[in-house]
Amino acid sequence: MAKKAENKPTGEAKESRLRKWLRPSRRAKGYAEERKENRHKFGDKKGEELDTYNQGLRSGYLLCQSDHAGSYIYDKVLAETKDKDKAKEASQTIGQHRNNKGGN
Repeated sequence: MAKKAENKPTGEAKESRLRKWLRPSRRAKGYAEERKENRHKFGDKKGEELDTYNQGLRSGYLLCQSDHAGSYIYDKVLAETKDKDKAKEASQTIGQHRNNKGGN
């Protein structure tokens, strides 16, 4: 899948990209249906046949790190702040989300 322009920083180093993540079980359900039919079910390419690269993405392995990182950060921030909007924003930002004062 090609990265969309809105996920890329526009020049300033302080701007960050957005992490697109889903709960792994939700992504797996949708991708299993697409693999079974060998067709895109969502987005701009809906109805088109899956190419080799997209078949690999839908195996789930290539996206699991982003999913697990987003899910972990969302749950952690939600437990600390009880604010769903703040947790969503933190989980979609790529980068360090906690103050690491010392340590490894």
